[in-house]
Amino acid sequence: MIDLYYWPTPNGHKITLFLEEAGLPYTVKPVDIGKGDQFKPEFLAFSPNNKMPAIIDHAPADGGAPLSVFESGAILVYLANKTGRFFGADVRQKVEVNQWLMWQMAGLGPMTGQYGHFNVYAPERIDYAIDRYTREVQRLLGVLDRRLAGRSFIAGEEYTIADMAAYPWINPYTKAPLDLEPYPELRRWHAAIAARPATARAYALTAQVNPDAGKPLTDEQRRQLFGR
Repeated sequence: MIDLYYWPTPNGHKITLFLEEAGLPYTVKPVDIGKGDQFKPEFLAFSPNNKMPAIIDHAPADGGAPLSVFESGAILVYLANKTGRFFGADVRQKVEVNQWLMWQMAGLGPMTGQYGHFNVYAPERIDYAIDRYTREVQRLLGVLDRRLAGRSFIAGEEYTIADMAAYPWINPYTKAPLDLEPYPELRRWHAAIAARPATARAYALTAQVNPDAGKPLTDEQRRQLFGR
C-alpha cells in the first residue's frame, strides 16, 4: 500500500515507528543519502527538498491516484488521519498532539541535529557552536522532562505521533552522548517507548537497510551530506 523512501536516521525512524505500530503494509525504498540518492530526479519529483523520508500511498482515502507526502511531520499527520490513530480523539487532544509535534519539528530535531553535526561531523572543533547547541538541547530536554511529569506520554495517557517524532531525537549520537541523568521523567518515557515491540521492529530495519551504520564517513559521503 505504502512505499516508504527511507534511510535509518532519526527522521526516518519516525515513520517506521508509526507504520509498525499501525500495522500498515509498506515497502521500504532505500534512499542512500551518503551516495546522493536524495538528489536523483525521480526522487526530487515528489520530495523537492531532497530530504528523506517521503512516502507514496497507493491507496489514499479518496480512492484516487497515488498520493505522495514529504517532510516527516507532514507524513505523520497524514498517516494519523488516514488510520484515525495516534492523533487524539477530539479537537483539544489534537491541539496537544500537534503543538508538541511542531515543537519537535522546529526545536528538538534541528537543535539536536546541529549538536550532532558540530560534535561528530564538523571537520574542525568550533567551541562556540558546540557550547551553543549543547545548552539549547539541554534546555529542550528540560522542557520535555517537565512536560512528562504526571503524564505517560507527551500529550497525555495515549501514545501519539508527538512521541514518535520526539523519541528518535533523544540522545541519537553514540559518539557524542548527552547526560540524561537530570531528566528522570524523560528517561522513564524513553524506556517505555523502547520496550514497545513495534519500536524494536522499526529499529531493526537499520541493520537491514544500512549495514555500515555507525562507521566513519568517507570523503564522498561527507560531500553528499554536507556539500564538502
